[in-house]
Amino acid sequence: MRRAGIALAALLLATAAGDPRRETEHVVEAGETLKGIANRAGVPPAVIIEANGLVEPYAVRTGQRLTIPRQRVHVVKPGETGFAIAQRFGVPFAQIAIANRLDAKGTVRPGQRLIIPALVTRPAERPPASETARPFFRRPHDGTVLLGYAKRADGGGHDGIDYAANPLDMVRAAGSGTVVAVSASDSRFGRIVTIDHGNGWTSRYGHLAKITVDTGDVVKTGERIGLAGDTGEAKRTEVHFEIRHDGKPVDPAPLLAR
Repeated sequence: MRRAGIALAALLLATAAGDPRRETEHVVEAGETLKGIANRAGVPPAVIIEANGLVEPYAVRTGQRLTIPRQRVHVVKPGETGFAIAQRFGVPFAQIAIANRLDAKGTVRPGQRLIIPALVTRPAERPPASETARPFFRRPHDGTVLLGYAKRADGGGHDGIDYAANPLDMVRAAGSGTVVAVSASDSRFGRIVTIDHGNGWTSRYGHLAKITVDTGDVVKTGERIGLAGDTGEAKRTEVHFEIRHDGKPVDPAPLLAR
């Protein structure tokens, strides 16, 4: 009895003190990060991202109010599918898939414990206008720069950045978007992938040994889109990378996150 009283007192004290594992809304304090908030709240970062419509690079700002979806857990029964479970709980399957890293087919297995996030209807939050001019980009490969962007007065030059690479190194999407073109026989760049990032922004990745995405695939920043090679006119294993806006090449260097 005494232990029960102590436990109840501890619970009330934690609640009164703002127990992060019970809060459903969090006001961001100076120095906090999305990952830290998620860890303290005991929910996956992806659930908070989805609930608040956050966009890359998923930075949060002091004073920002974040919805913290409280979740349930469901143990998959034989014969159940992800879509049936979503219908049962009245939660869009996309939110369950994000919280549990499920594939688009809704594949689950008996005995699997699924996080069922709370249904959130908050509209997507948009960054300030000064940040909407371009997507969030990062380097597609960590190799040394062999050749940078250069434009000449006569219209010639080099439209992107060439990175040194080892054979079959992973080449990553520089930003989230949709694969709009895949070619295995470009005369200059050999195997090449083009990703549309919206608002007129596209990126291209050339000299690939292998392409690991298809036209129409939706990719996230950092996701593998191919393997480095020496196809096309490459003299060694390298990655050719371009960023274009409204079809015109722009210097990638100032746009890449450090």
